[in-house]
This record gives sequence, C-alpha cells and structure tokens, in this order.
Amino acid sequence: MTDVVNVEVCQKPTSLEDKESLKSHCEKHLVTYLPQICSRGVPVPGTHFPDDYLRAHVLHVQVDSTEEILQSCPLRYHVYQLYHEEPGSEEIEQSGENITTAVHWLLPSAQFQGLWDNLIFDQDIKGNLLSYAKTTLLFSDAGVDPNVITWNKVVLLHGPPGTGKTSLCKALAQKLSIHLSDRYTYGQLLEINSHSLFSKWFSESGKLVQKMFDKIQELIDDPQALVFVLIDEVESLTAARQTMSGSEPSDAVRVVNALLTQLDVIKQYPNVLILTTSNVSGNVDLAFVDRADIKQYIGPPGPAAIYTILLSCLTELCRVALINGSTDDMMKYRAVSALQTTNVTTTSSSSNSLYHIASKCGGLSGRTLRKLPFLAHSIAHFKAAPSMPDFMIALNNAVDKQLLDRDHLDKNHLHKQTGS
Repeated sequence: MTDVVNVEVCQKPTSLEDKESLKSHCEKHLVTYLPQICSRGVPVPGTHFPDDYLRAHVLHVQVDSTEEILQSCPLRYHVYQLYHEEPGSEEIEQSGENITTAVHWLLPSAQFQGLWDNLIFDQDIKGNLLSYAKTTLLFSDAGVDPNVITWNKVVLLHGPPGTGKTSLCKALAQKLSIHLSDRYTYGQLLEINSHSLFSKWFSESGKLVQKMFDKIQELIDDPQALVFVLIDEVESLTAARQTMSGSEPSDAVRVVNALLTQLDVIKQYPNVLILTTSNVSGNVDLAFVDRADIKQYIGPPGPAAIYTILLSCLTELCRVALINGSTDDMMKYRAVSALQTTNVTTTSSSSNSLYHIASKCGGLSGRTLRKLPFLAHSIAHFKAAPSMPDFMIALNNAVDKQLLDRDHLDKNHLHKQTGS
C-alpha cells in the first residue's frame, strides 16, 4: 500500500462552500504552504495564508508528516467541518423507567479537536491503531472471506489509570472520521456507561445489553455513518466467568454472554469499530480478550514522552502569555532529540532545566504530568507572567511536592494493608 501524506483542512463553520470545490482549490494552491505547516508541527490557522479563498473558508490546516516525507509521498486532502453540538444521551426504557446507558457524539466533534496531537506515547501506538482501522476496511472492501481470515473490529487498550486509554479511543474515532470523510458523511461515537447496564431487577441485565446493541444496530444500518462504540472499563461487562463462584448471581454471566453474542453479530458490518479499555485486564473474560484484534498495553510515559508532554504544556502557556517565553526558547527545547532525553540526568546539572525535571517524573501518569504546570503556577503565586527560568523553578518544586505526596499516600496504603 503506497504511503500518503494526510492533509487535514478544517472548513469554517460559517463556510457554505462545497467540500469538493474547497478540496480542489486546496490541491492547487495549498501545496506551496505545506512545508511551513510541517515545520511548525501544529495546526496552522487559515488566516495565516495570503490566499483570499483559504482565509475565507479555512479554519486551520494540519499535516501529520515531516517536510522530507512530504516531498516523497502523494498528498491526500481531507476537508471537514466540526460539529459543535453538545453530546446527547441514549436512554433505554426498563420496567417503566428510563435508564441512560450511553453518551452520543457526532464526529468530528469540536470537543475532541486537538486531542490526538496531545497524546504522547513512547511507541507509535497511534500510527499502529490508524493502520489497523484502515486495514479492517481494506479487507472488507476486498471481499476477504471472514471464514478464512478472521478480524473482529475490537480493540482492547489496557494498563494503569491515567495513561490516556479513553482519550486515545476518542481521538482515534475523531481522526478516522476525518480521514474517511470521503467515504462516510459523518461519524458517531457511542460511549457506553457499563455500570448502567446492570439492572436492579434480577436477570434483566442481559436484556439491557441486548437493547443497547439494538440501538447500536440502528446507527450501523446507516451506510453513510462510521460508528464507534466505546466501552470504558470493559471489565464491568466482561468479568471473567471462570472466576465466578456458584453462589454469585448468574446475571453477570448473562451480561458477558449477551455482549459476546452481539460482538459476533455486528463484526460483519464494515462501518463499525468497537473500542474498549480496562484498568485490570486480568479480570476480563478470556473469550472477550480472544475476540480483541489488538490488545495494546498503555503504560506510564518514558523519558522521551515525559519531556515532550512537559514541553507541550510550556508551549501552551507561552501561547496564552502566562509565561514570558519567546519563540527561540521553544525552538531550543524542540531541538532536543528523543534520544537525548534518555540521558537526561547527564545532560544538565541545572535544577531548573527541563531535562532535570523530566528525569524526576518517571512513573507519573500522563494525566498527572499535564497537571504539573497548573500546580506549579498555583504554588508559586505569580503576580504576573513569569520568565521561563522562573517558571522552570516553580515546575521543579511542583514535581518535588507531587513525588512527596505520592510517597505519603503509598506509605499510608502500606500501613493499612499490614495493619501496622
């Protein structure tokens, strides 16, 4: 399969221009601006282009490649508009009550814009997931016999809390709805509330799962829709049946059986992908694990990812002028290669360097890392926008406090376990 460079063109919500006309214009006139977009590594506002047509109709443009790749690969333009509506809710009537079982987004959603770019991992997890999703479509389009080669359209992301599993699922759905916008008119993301599917009426939970998938089937039946089903903390619905004792309610078994049956039914449709997460994958039923095409572990970020995450936070604070940082400051930090960050402890002895700070953050989750700049600003009581060196000192202090607080929590947890 020939590699291509994806050029994402976000059309203004006020623009009524036909997407094909806008795409045709971009193909002719945007190519001269693509190298500068690649060098920035972030979406470029349409107002930055000298072309009047682009300024009138384009909100921003993004290219996921380097300039070197740009010069050697064909371009594929994706013109799309964001949905700004708030998510809706899906309800199921059960014994006279309406139960909210899922949250429903239209894609691409303004709420998820930028989420993909801000998820940083040590491996190319995002690229692998994109390739997987597109391969499922390729095999379906080619008419591959599923009785000969099996794929179930199920992804399982597992690992400790706070590592970005749920965000990655939402970002993947957003990215695919953009990249496949020529094939599907819109995307739909249904985030199932697993706990709501357990009924207070004995033996009713299996029926609730069936009703939930009936609603999913209605979405899938629209060939213009690309449907994503997100089941967070999937262990709630797929508790390992082999660990259940005979005295436990059989309702949990019915839920697992109903879910597995429905997954087998909908895998025949090309326009659906099941995205699941688990914090305790050892508790997930083996039959479900076996159905997952991808079982990707998402752990705490390593040194290179930590450095990149913290750098993205500093860049954002500079953008909104909460730090007095220059473009030169950011370019200096960006020039550091990922390989160098694996030796952060020997790179600099300065206590306020980003190297030093990143080296102390091993084991912290991505969620915690992105809180650190906020905590640093809060602890330092800055009266005005600090200089970059001053903020680095505050960030270093925030990391020290976070580590100290974590040690205290770990000790208290240990005392409770040992009774000492």
